[in-house]
Amino acid sequence: MLSAERLPYPLANALQQDTGLWQEMAMAAQKINEALEHIAKAEKCLKTSFMKWKPEYDGAASEYAKAAVAFKNAKQFDQAKDAYLKEAEAYEYNKSLFHAAKAYEQAGMMLKEMQRLPEAVQLVEKASMMYLENGTPDTAAMSLERAGKLIENVNLEKAVQLYQQAASVFENEDRLRQAVELFGKASRLLVRARRLDEAAISLQKEKNIYKDIENYPTCFKKTIAQVLVHLHRNDYVAAEKCVRESYGLPGFNGTEDCAALENLLEGYDQQDQDQVSTVCNSALFKYMDNDYAKLALSLVLPGGGVKKKSPVTPQDATGEAAQVGSHGEEDDEYSGGLC
Repeated sequence: MLSAERLPYPLANALQQDTGLWQEMAMAAQKINEALEHIAKAEKCLKTSFMKWKPEYDGAASEYAKAAVAFKNAKQFDQAKDAYLKEAEAYEYNKSLFHAAKAYEQAGMMLKEMQRLPEAVQLVEKASMMYLENGTPDTAAMSLERAGKLIENVNLEKAVQLYQQAASVFENEDRLRQAVELFGKASRLLVRARRLDEAAISLQKEKNIYKDIENYPTCFKKTIAQVLVHLHRNDYVAAEKCVRESYGLPGFNGTEDCAALENLLEGYDQQDQDQVSTVCNSALFKYMDNDYAKLALSLVLPGGGVKKKSPVTPQDATGEAAQVGSHGEEDDEYSGGLC
């Protein structure tokens, strides 16, 4: 009999792949059997008898957790999810809220593997509420942030809500740097969704927090973002107010940001589309966060504005003067009449 090494390469390669597949299937079957054994032990822990009046919830939760891991390793994500939910339920009966929340999160991750993202987010939200009830708000906020990342590409509005909730939790705990980062994510998503009224409010909240932590350079950038949002809302007054308020920030006056905003507002006020486009196409605006850079590049004055006339060249001016002179001479020739 020929060994795999002496077979032609395509046949040997196929044989190795089949062998690997069989090994993987055998390992998965082994893990599933292992999981079922842990499920049986968990159910035994929950049974009561004449000599055992109370279920052993801790023991059951531990066995369900082991079963969930075994199912997950076998890529049986639906069964793993069910095992995590049973683990969470057992911990809830035992008033172990933190561990129950962890199990709900893990169940959510199994739903993520199955691309059932809305259901996954529901479970992560439930976990975050339990973290709050347990007195671990930081973990709750991080859980909400993870949920936001899960759903961001599917449901922008839900992601905004989750980021704002997480930011509020961090803000209540005086963890302002973490809070402002999440408010920033919410602001960008609101701009992307063209919910500009809400984006303006969110940006103001960001700016206030950066001011509180004395990060003034970032305040300047947020002012630019605010102005772009307000101008896209056709609210020149609100845009001007943002800049006027920023003059009270240390170091704002005289900066590149300040000069650019003054030029932008001047061009907008004078309905000069060329001036507005020049400012919005500058490197300062182009290299902002992508959502704000797109706002800058797409800013058009209401009604299209007016464009400056091309400057008159010296040759054109000379030609015009010559024409005027020639007409003048013709007028003089007949100035005395025909007689």
